[in-house]
Amino acid sequence: MEKILYDLMDWAGIEEITYAESSDPHRILGPHMTAEGMLVQAYIPTARDVTVKLAGTGKQYNMELVDESGFFAVLVPVKKIQEYTLLVFYDNGVVAEKHDPYAYKQQIAEKELKKFAAGIHYEVWNMLGAHPSSVGGTEGVRFAVWAPNAMRVSVVGDFNLWDGRRHQMRRLGDSGVFELFIPGIPAGTLYKYEIKNHNSTPFLKADPYANAAEMRPNNASLVWDLGRFAWTDDDWMMKRAGQDLKQSPMSVYEVHLGSWKRKEPALDRGGRPIPGSEFLNYRELADDLADYVLRMGYTHVELMPVMEHPLDASWGYQTTGYYAPTRRFGTPDDFMYFMNHMHEKGIGVILDWVPANFPKDAWGLSGFDGSCLYEREYTDDELLSFHYGRPEVSNFLIANALFWAQVYHADGLRLDAVSSMLYLDHGKNPGEWVSNIYGGHEDLEAVEFLKHLSSVFHSREKGAVLIAQEQSAWPGVTASLNNDGLGFDFKWNEGWMKDFLGYMQCDSLYRKDHYNELTFSMIYHYSENFILPYPHSEAVFGKGSAAGRMPGRTLEEKFANLRAAYGFMTGHPGKKMLFMGQELGQLDEWNENNSVEWDLLQYSLHSNMQAYTAALNELYTKHPALWQQDYDPEGFSWVNCMDAENNIVSFLRTAREPAETLLIVANFAPVLHEKYTVGVPFAGKYKEIFNSEDEKFGGKGAANPRVKTSKAEACDGRPDSITIRIPELAVLVFVCTPEKPAKKEAPAKAAGDKTGGAKKNSGKTSPESLVDSVKKAAVKKAGSVKKAAADTAGSVKKAAADKAGSVKKAAADTADSVKKAATKKAKSVKNALSGNAAGGTEKVGQS
Repeated sequence: MEKILYDLMDWAGIEEITYAESSDPHRILGPHMTAEGMLVQAYIPTARDVTVKLAGTGKQYNMELVDESGFFAVLVPVKKIQEYTLLVFYDNGVVAEKHDPYAYKQQIAEKELKKFAAGIHYEVWNMLGAHPSSVGGTEGVRFAVWAPNAMRVSVVGDFNLWDGRRHQMRRLGDSGVFELFIPGIPAGTLYKYEIKNHNSTPFLKADPYANAAEMRPNNASLVWDLGRFAWTDDDWMMKRAGQDLKQSPMSVYEVHLGSWKRKEPALDRGGRPIPGSEFLNYRELADDLADYVLRMGYTHVELMPVMEHPLDASWGYQTTGYYAPTRRFGTPDDFMYFMNHMHEKGIGVILDWVPANFPKDAWGLSGFDGSCLYEREYTDDELLSFHYGRPEVSNFLIANALFWAQVYHADGLRLDAVSSMLYLDHGKNPGEWVSNIYGGHEDLEAVEFLKHLSSVFHSREKGAVLIAQEQSAWPGVTASLNNDGLGFDFKWNEGWMKDFLGYMQCDSLYRKDHYNELTFSMIYHYSENFILPYPHSEAVFGKGSAAGRMPGRTLEEKFANLRAAYGFMTGHPGKKMLFMGQELGQLDEWNENNSVEWDLLQYSLHSNMQAYTAALNELYTKHPALWQQDYDPEGFSWVNCMDAENNIVSFLRTAREPAETLLIVANFAPVLHEKYTVGVPFAGKYKEIFNSEDEKFGGKGAANPRVKTSKAEACDGRPDSITIRIPELAVLVFVCTPEKPAKKEAPAKAAGDKTGGAKKNSGKTSPESLVDSVKKAAVKKAGSVKKAAADTAGSVKKAAADKAGSVKKAAADTADSVKKAATKKAKSVKNALSGNAAGGTEKVGQS
């Protein structure tokens, strides 16, 4: 080695490189100008020889092996840094020409790093992760990862034989971010990060910001270009931005993509199933699911987590790849097709999202850089809680929510297990948690995170919604941030779900004792913007399916109960959600390894149930009274919520524009009522438009085919009523049309035709006359009540004054008697008291 080159060597720095312990490899590797020329150093283990080839002149300079592990150096006689490539010669005769990854400057701007450190880089997925890029005309991939406690981070993959020595990354100041641009790597490349800290041997981690991953059980990250898909859902996105879902129909079909439909798995040469071959692709699912959802009349689908996860049995709720749609069903482009197709068909898509916790898989977020980085602390629990108080972790999650809405056009997120976020002691025993600074059990950092999320999400994603699964009755989950709420748009009403299912599961003989469970929900309904769910969690763990939980001696009776349940749910205020398979009355509980039991549709019992659910959705979306004022007390009123003996409830649903009133009557007993009188909101016509016992749904067909005209007969606290036929275990819906005012006759005719007028009015009192009579009676009654009240007040006042005078006189007499003769004291007191009693009795009699 020439002395000049030797003197230029930073041997301590070279040792860091060869031992793979450098956090600033660019300080040593790559091109550096010196007084003697351009010093180029490269570390390529397994290379036999390396040559520098200048891009401008084509001249080549052989590099000298200065460390036998594969460290090469050469001094190129030029006056400024030149572009070059490396010609790498291997023992097997292969020669590879490569761009030097250490010849490129820092790619991430300082202002981006500062935003990330503050927790406000809301598009951080564009900064961190693996991104196909072009730098100086050279194509490659820019890698960046946050690992502040790491000594060294390297990118490893097939492209470098998974050797952590070859592509060590540069730490960017004190941000904790490591970065490296590697030329020549295409999209689709598998990779991981190899991390080494001061206390451990190197370990591998998947990229937290990876946009794709390989098929389980493998877990490497995958380079993907998210900018290739051509979206065509502009009309949907514009419509969504101007829509208020709180005043719109929202009937949600909850779907697990892995078990909605499946196919027979393909086999390898050994006859073993090929992992993932049993699943339909996102594109296949999009076409089939959209057609089905439209046919059934749902407005939205809610997908159980599609974020990457290792365990099928977790259903996606143990997420490891927050920025990657699971590979089970295809590529990111395939999932974009799914979302785009749904929107083109007019179907909204809500994604389940898990910001509460994550699993302990060694290659995931747990102990990411050798420390508790994403988690608050390491526990023995199966899942770890996020450290919401760390800005970079909060940023990771908030940006992730925005990522699914912005990059994949998601119409909303349903946050799982919010209760576990809000309380420090959730699921913990005494001594296993530490109180907050005020001594309480509320997780103040999580509360602030949720408010921050809500604020940013709603300001950036117009029309997209946040839905909470929160079971603890935390106040103001859907209240606005200005009112100290958490800012969610909707919340699952799991209290209603448990009460209503508890009522429905009772044998009809005992339902009257649980009648309160049927009506209790309306006491607190307006405290939140509720969704009425029947979710996947109610169809597993031995709970059975919705149909299987219904009482009944026969399947027909079970299904009558189920129809009544769904009918009542549709009429009850709040948006709706139903888990797949329940719409056709599947009897077995859900299993993620099996498809929905579509073969049941060959039986009329199930095909009728499916048709019934579709008819309910049509009824629901067609009538604004069932959704327009879900969260306004003006939109609902009880007619009768006290008929526990008959297990019947009746109520009204109303809409403002267009004005509409529906009367809903639900009978939860297996008893037919031929003549049941129910109060109505006004005099008019009442037409039955829906009957859950219609024969086309498998019912017995008892109905009210003729329009009912109300009678001026008081019932249920209302002056008018109708008498209807109510089938057993049935829900009836009537559209209410008020009676039109009678036309006024011309004054001359009215005056001259007295006889005719008498005849007209002799049969039935007109509505106007009835109103006048009622008004006069009310005025007269009010006058008499007012006079009686005044008389009573005068009598009471006089009695009180007389009694006070009597008491005063008795007291004086008593005192005088005591002074005159002690021996007569008892007698005087007795006389005084007798006089007082007589006076009091007299005054009471007068009053």
